[in-house]
Amino acid sequence: MITIDEALNALKNNNIKPLFKETIKPLERCGGYYLSKDVIAPVNMPPFSQSAMDGYALSLHDDLSYALIGEVKAGDHHQPILKLGESVRIFTGAPVPETANAVMMQEKVVVAGSKITIEHNLSEGHNIRPMGEQVKTGDLALKKGTKLTPAAIGYLTSLGITEASVYSKPSIALITTGNELIEAGQPLSYGKIYESNSKMLLNALYNLKFYDVTIHKIEDDYIQTKNKLETVILENDLVIATGGISVGDYDFVGKALKELQVEEVFYKVKQKPGKPLFFGKKEDTAIFALPGNPAAALTCFYMYVYVALQKMMNHKQVELPRIQVKSISNFIKKGDRPQFLKAIYNNDTVEILEGQSSSMLQTFALSNALVFIPEDVSKIEKDDLVEVILLPNT
Repeated sequence: MITIDEALNALKNNNIKPLFKETIKPLERCGGYYLSKDVIAPVNMPPFSQSAMDGYALSLHDDLSYALIGEVKAGDHHQPILKLGESVRIFTGAPVPETANAVMMQEKVVVAGSKITIEHNLSEGHNIRPMGEQVKTGDLALKKGTKLTPAAIGYLTSLGITEASVYSKPSIALITTGNELIEAGQPLSYGKIYESNSKMLLNALYNLKFYDVTIHKIEDDYIQTKNKLETVILENDLVIATGGISVGDYDFVGKALKELQVEEVFYKVKQKPGKPLFFGKKEDTAIFALPGNPAAALTCFYMYVYVALQKMMNHKQVELPRIQVKSISNFIKKGDRPQFLKAIYNNDTVEILEGQSSSMLQTFALSNALVFIPEDVSKIEKDDLVEVILLPNT
């Protein structure tokens, strides 16, 4: 059995290598991906001089009065020719005529038939977005390694780009084991429970923008377990099994991994919940076997699988953020193992919840954080400073 720090160091120190496989995806499906190549602007943005607001485009002269000779709306492609002292009505986003050199907002203009009077003189370029203000044709639009957020996708789309070269995300297989497990929606007969780990972990992955996920459900059968593990290890970058990793007569995952010659990096971590945690490698595939108890499985996912995923994506920050805040709860720890407690973080304080059993998801459903109690701490009292691990987007 190893410590939490030893397990995290084993994950961080080159046992998980970044994935540098590239793929081209439609831009609307690139959310959360990282660019694998620089993107060069194919057009100017904006592609022409634009009015920044509703108002009047002016060919500046020394007087405050201007002749009104026409109108330009957004989408118009005609080019009125303005002489000195002439103006056109213009709207936000409309092309500013080349012969105009400023725009006065409509609130500062008095209109009298075909004549307008502006409130004060303007400098050239006032309220005009110049062509190429954001980026010019041939310039770097976004550099390699940029995360494609909704704003980034909108920006690239505004340049007429429809697809991007991005780093592939890992393909992931989720395996659940257990004769007692049945699908939600089926009648619940005596001795059976509804299987929840697959949907829980699937949505934890979706929440982190990992969508290439398959789910596989197997019974407590050694041959079936070994064959399924062999297949998914060959076909995926990451395999996550839940259940079957302890030492019971019907826990076959560990035995199957050993027969398949999966390299054991570590097995069993001195922590609560989630002691029977396995991590191994076979060639370039990372394999986790998590405890079957749902709260323990989810804790191990956030503490260890999360790190592996960030390493695969070549991120520098691979662990969830940790902060020190005051507890508003009392808690007495049983045993000598370090413990992760389900908690609610709010306004620089944290509340430790009731129901810390490794099988209980009810309190995890309310949590947005985990409180970490080290091995040498036996209790927490109100107003004690504690270490809080912030969960992602919960």
